[in-house]
Amino acid sequence: QVQLVESGGGLVQPGGSLRLSCAASGSFFTIGVMGWYRQPPGKQRDLVATITTAGYTNYADSVKGRFTISRDNARNSVYLQMNNLKPEDTAVYYCQSTVIFDKAFSRFMDYWGKGTLVTVSS
Repeated sequence: QVQLVESGGGLVQPGGSLRLSCAASGSFFTIGVMGWYRQPPGKQRDLVATITTAGYTNYADSVKGRFTISRDNARNSVYLQMNNLKPEDTAVYYCQSTVIFDKAFSRFMDYWGKGTLVTVSS
């Protein structure tokens, strides 16, 4: 059983910073793309950022220049450094990982964490 556990959410004032962490545990061969998504109250879940095993990154336009995604492959972990936070960044943030179960990369599955709430408010 694979589990993703997020941490680091909370309440922060506009202009502040937070760092989210997500660690994968369980039995698998390796992890492919890892990412962060967010779901504001009453809205759909959208992409925030993704990162490949090699470190290639992709960001939503709304967070470019403010958020930085990184990963530690040895720890099966992904991080999201969020700076200059705005009220519109308020959302539940979810970690996502494509988990690979064999060397041939023929068996894989997407997993999600349960989410961590980030509230940006004065």
